[in-house]
Amino acid sequence: MRALATWCVRHRRLVAVFWISTLIVVTLISRSVGSAFNDGFSLPHTESTEAMSLLQRVSPKVSGDIEEIVFQTSGDRHVTDQDVETRITSMLAAVSRLPHVTSIGSPFGVVGSTGQSDASTQVSPDRTVAFATVTFDKQSQDLSTALAKRLVKTAKSADEPGLRVAVSGQLAEDTNNVSLGGTGLGVVLAGVVLLVVFGSVFAMVLPLVSALASLGTAVGVITLLSHLMRMPSFAPELVLLIGLGVGVDYALFIVTRHRQGLIAGHGVEESIVNAVDTSGRAVLFAGIIVCIALLGMFALGVTFLYGMAVAAAIGVAFTMIAAITFIPALLGFIGPKVLSKRQKKDLVKTGPRIVGAGTKGFWPRWACFVERRPVLPAVVALGIIVFLALPFFTMRLGSADQGNDAVGTTTRTAYDMLATGFGPGFNGPLQLVAASHDALDEETLHRLASSVGDQSGVARVAPAIVLPSKDGTHVALINVYPTTSPESAETSDLIYHLRSETIPSALAGSDIKVYVGGSTAVYVDFANVLSSKLPLFIGLVVLLSFLLLATVFRSIVIPLTAAAMNLLSIGAAFGIVVAVFQWGWLGGVFGVNRPGPVEAFVPVMLFAILFGLSMDYEVFLVSRIHEEYLKCGDNRTAVRKGLAATGKTITAAALIMILVFGSFILGGERVIKEFGLGLAAGILVDAVLIRMAIVPALMRLFGNANWWFPATLDRVLPRFCVDPDLTALPALPDPQDTAGDADSSREPVSVGA
Repeated sequence: MRALATWCVRHRRLVAVFWISTLIVVTLISRSVGSAFNDGFSLPHTESTEAMSLLQRVSPKVSGDIEEIVFQTSGDRHVTDQDVETRITSMLAAVSRLPHVTSIGSPFGVVGSTGQSDASTQVSPDRTVAFATVTFDKQSQDLSTALAKRLVKTAKSADEPGLRVAVSGQLAEDTNNVSLGGTGLGVVLAGVVLLVVFGSVFAMVLPLVSALASLGTAVGVITLLSHLMRMPSFAPELVLLIGLGVGVDYALFIVTRHRQGLIAGHGVEESIVNAVDTSGRAVLFAGIIVCIALLGMFALGVTFLYGMAVAAAIGVAFTMIAAITFIPALLGFIGPKVLSKRQKKDLVKTGPRIVGAGTKGFWPRWACFVERRPVLPAVVALGIIVFLALPFFTMRLGSADQGNDAVGTTTRTAYDMLATGFGPGFNGPLQLVAASHDALDEETLHRLASSVGDQSGVARVAPAIVLPSKDGTHVALINVYPTTSPESAETSDLIYHLRSETIPSALAGSDIKVYVGGSTAVYVDFANVLSSKLPLFIGLVVLLSFLLLATVFRSIVIPLTAAAMNLLSIGAAFGIVVAVFQWGWLGGVFGVNRPGPVEAFVPVMLFAILFGLSMDYEVFLVSRIHEEYLKCGDNRTAVRKGLAATGKTITAAALIMILVFGSFILGGERVIKEFGLGLAAGILVDAVLIRMAIVPALMRLFGNANWWFPATLDRVLPRFCVDPDLTALPALPDPQDTAGDADSSREPVSVGA
């Protein structure tokens, strides 16, 4: 690390040119090549996937995305009026001519292209609401946003006074202009915090420049990589929002350590090298742990998450590399200007000093308090965390339906219209796909539809549609409309009951196989798959992080404590998300339309990100305590000095992350808000309650047991070192020395203009 830092400082122009040119070249290439992002995913060995695969094989024309065009009249008009019917039928004929549209199910029995419909199920009893189904030959993720806009525009061409038209479905969702949050505001707020912490414009700009340059390059790489592996369309935004907080934090730690070196009387190059050799090691190790936590999502076996994991890991890796290469080069350019005016004056007036060595200021006093009374802060902090985590035990995974979309969007309007005219269940019909090698018996299909219709929670069952047989396989499709919304727990229970009891009972003695599919069933299966594999994922990430921490710190107690504390902070974050989005507490404050399940993949992503970031703060705190312990050999003193030296930096870094992640909450989409609140809450709990109270208190109570390590493991495990070679570091001045007493062999810090 010393060699790397020295080379970057002495060849700073080359390093700066490399990063800037790489950013420009990668961005230009990615824009010229374009992207190939894909939001599709598959869930092998689930009924919803089997149903979709069967339809794709037997009848591709009915296996694609299904959108619903909803009509609502007002005043004394009805959808069955001749003029209204004529206008709607003309519009549907235009929709039928759009690319990839294979059929239109009209509420009037007249369609613009081949298709089947049941008018009795598509017109509300009061005749003020009706809907038409539009079937495509591809899934929504394989259809373009341009086509989505054409569909909505064509459908809304029938709008007129007394007749409203809206479109519901996954494809129509692409036309909603959803904001991902105030990312720009997050950058500005992060800059304000940096300016307050550093008191220097130069010191403020450095972390932002490093983070933005590395993330810009990472986004270009991810765009190119989308041609080689499946990545979701929101991967670049996810990388920016995660990487911005991480990148600023990594740079902040190195810049802070460099400023401490300058205040201690070291020369510019010497201080930069020492900063990279201390905080830079912690940055490198912490970044590796974040990447491991993210890539641990491969253990879930869900391809949809692979692209997100790789994209986020690339973003973190680039910010980490920039922190230990680009930051030293930039620090070399600005020299002592990284110090604030007050620090320069103090350095001239009082001479070099060790930051955190005294007892003045909040953090030295807090460190002394924890040293004297470790039990009190630990118990109070633990009580708060347990209280916040309690809602987690009621968490229900699922997928929020379009009733949570922003008011005024076409999908939200269509949802409300369908719910008014037919009930919320019509926003997410289930598909029963029946298959047999023999000709399907009409009586058996009728018995099946009748049994399902008699099931509690079913509003209506459409007549069976027998599809043309292929390869000796006979298939029929039955649409089932629940009484409850797609996101409700009752709908999930209905799917379980149909699969386990109703359908097997209705088909007893028959060789017909029936799969329950449709978009609602897909999301239920998605939640089940992730829930079943979540323990494996958590166990794998915790085990790998334990081994890494044990290898670095040669300790058993420290990695065990870190794992337990990380789980506590993540549990508190999950609890807050459940309380707001599932229970509806403070829903109005966060713009939550109505309570609902937590998105199935949110806990997985939150766990991976928060576990990695929590380990960041653990590494920065413990590495400084370990460094002090190696110097003095006294655990109690080491804990006090380490906490005093890192408290301000860790909380400032956490505040920056909270502001950046909090900008998610300004987004218009529910899942974005969940990410924002969960990440911000998790970082707040971890940095303030755990790293500043519980961890130092426990390390103070454990004493020298913190550093116990079995001799057998010491021989088996490889040696990695976050701590610098203390013999290579220059001696720090005595705090009582004056500027003139400082070691004259050091290169003096110029505090002049």
